[in-house]
Amino acid sequence: MASPSPMLPSSPSARHHHQSSSPHLGQLHLHGQHPRSRLALLRSLPLRLRLAIPRPRLPLALPSSTGGGNNNDDDDGNNNSGGGGGGDDETGDGGGEWGGNRGEALFVLAQAGRKLSSLPADLAAAVEGGRVTGDIVRRFAEMDASPLLRWLLRFRGFRERLLADDLFLAKLAMEMGVGMIAKTAAEYEKRRENFVKEIDIVIADVVMAIVADFMLVYLPAPTVSLQPPLARNAGLITSFFHNCPDNAFQIALAGRSFSILQRLGAIVKNGAKLFAVGTGASLVGTGVTNALIKARKAVDKDLDDEIDDIPVVSTSIAYGIYMAVSSNLRYQILSGVIEQRMLEPVLHKQKLLLSALCFAVRTGNTFLGSLLWVDYARMVGVQKAEEEI
Repeated sequence: MASPSPMLPSSPSARHHHQSSSPHLGQLHLHGQHPRSRLALLRSLPLRLRLAIPRPRLPLALPSSTGGGNNNDDDDGNNNSGGGGGGDDETGDGGGEWGGNRGEALFVLAQAGRKLSSLPADLAAAVEGGRVTGDIVRRFAEMDASPLLRWLLRFRGFRERLLADDLFLAKLAMEMGVGMIAKTAAEYEKRRENFVKEIDIVIADVVMAIVADFMLVYLPAPTVSLQPPLARNAGLITSFFHNCPDNAFQIALAGRSFSILQRLGAIVKNGAKLFAVGTGASLVGTGVTNALIKARKAVDKDLDDEIDDIPVVSTSIAYGIYMAVSSNLRYQILSGVIEQRMLEPVLHKQKLLLSALCFAVRTGNTFLGSLLWVDYARMVGVQKAEEEI
């Protein structure tokens, strides 16, 4: 049996003296001694001194972005500072429960006094997967305080767009307001003295224009992707379009990058949707207009030579193609390039000026679209060259 170390004091007073001075003694004796003698000295120390090893502590505050979202660069070398789509299968999590996007988002939730279960299911899943930043969660908490926005946030489509762009609702109202005024002015210019008499036809045309304007803002708007992952047995085409952004030019967030092919896919995907929307809206609008014209002709026979029926099918298909090509490209460039990449990074702290410039740009885009539609409609033959719109 090994004998006690000769360096361990035996009396209580000597033991007390050794405990109080042992750190200094250890420093004096450890230098210049053989490793075995150092080990013997360490073993001679009381157990509580040998186990007094400082443990690493979690930081009291996480490094959080404070200006405008995540500052990771996307594949185009652009700074991510506002909205955009997160990846479905890429977490962007820097590591651990308190690292990366997930830790930042959970920390923001704790600061707001909310639990993960208080978020919508898709947003909570995106937080767990590290697909959204803390800035997105903070924006949701701020919007949730408004009764109107809280109601809109219940719908995933609006939720994805509002979280990507806090001015999305204002842009939607701008576009629909400008479209309604522009369409009404065009109808008045076309009908003049018959404007009041044909007010029912005017209303049908304006409603059709409002529906089209709504979809032209809604579909190409940048989004925060909250869609659940696709099933493994999904087809290649479905998987490809599922991973495409909603806007070909939008800034990618949460570590996600979009390839050129995926950005081209966004144009095709939105073009197909806008073709369906434009054709459907035109079918309803021209159908209702022709029905009202026929009803008027049945009452007033003098109108037979004054008003011609509108070709429903050809006009609807032509309008669908126009929306899928011209409107689709113009509104994607407007939302993804002019607003998100040019105006918002410079004026993100001056919301009033930013809104005014967005209004001016969207008004000019609507006017340009009206001119292009007239030329296109005359070129394909759905309108006569002498008609003025």
